[in-house]
Amino acid sequence: MIAKFVIIAFILLEASNVLALYFAPGSKRANAVGVFSAWEKSKQYPEIHDFVKYLVYWVAGAKLIFLFLLGGIALLGDLNLQRLSLLALAVATLSFFWRLFPLIRKMDREGQIAPRNYSRVLGGMILSLVGLFLLAALL
Repeated sequence: MIAKFVIIAFILLEASNVLALYFAPGSKRANAVGVFSAWEKSKQYPEIHDFVKYLVYWVAGAKLIFLFLLGGIALLGDLNLQRLSLLALAVATLSFFWRLFPLIRKMDREGQIAPRNYSRVLGGMILSLVGLFLLAALL
């Protein structure tokens, strides 16, 4: 039951991100891209802004596919599949620290993100999620 609860909670959390990316990408909430100063700067160059929007929508679409798959696992999968899914979530989520975290930390240091220290908060949240996935998989 814990595994299913954690998966569904994660789906709801990420669904808010998908909605923000599709309908309010410039928002500073729900992990949308409004925290990056480059979002507003890209609007000065329509060709670049269209490319940035395309990438934002692509991420939202990939997340949506992933969330529907997780939903199927939560609703129809047995406990072993749910636990394996949580382990997969933990490992995949850790990939954030390989490429994305160094980049967002660099942009944060250079004042390209508001609010300041957003990278630390995001890194902490993601590390907490990894811990939650692992804990739920083990219980």
